[in-house]
Amino acid sequence: EVNLAESGGGLQQTGGSLRLSCAASGFTFDDYAIGWFRQAPGKEREGLSFMGSSDGEIAYANSVKGRFTMSSDNRKNIFYLQMNSLKPEDTAVYYCAADPRWSTVVPRTPASFGSWGQGTQVTVSS
Repeated sequence: EVNLAESGGGLQQTGGSLRLSCAASGFTFDDYAIGWFRQAPGKEREGLSFMGSSDGEIAYANSVKGRFTMSSDNRKNIFYLQMNSLKPEDTAVYYCAADPRWSTVVPRTPASFGSWGQGTQVTVSS
């Protein structure tokens, strides 16, 4: 059974940093693509960063490129989202996701991922 659990959210001031973690079980990163998403109130779920299963290629949404960094610890089966230079518009519930279907491409849409964590709230004050 695939399980994902996010942690590390909280309240941060504008310009600050947070690191989110996603503890994964029931699969390995060699077999599953993984990703980070967020959803603000009244908005659609937005893809942020994605890692392919075949070669570990990482892709970012333009909205976070240069500020957010995705990484993984394959030995611990945990992946991370380092968020720097936070802005109030980064306030949202953040989710990690995984899916085994994508071996040759890096998936980027919510519909491309079948397993999700419960989410962690990130609030950035101005």
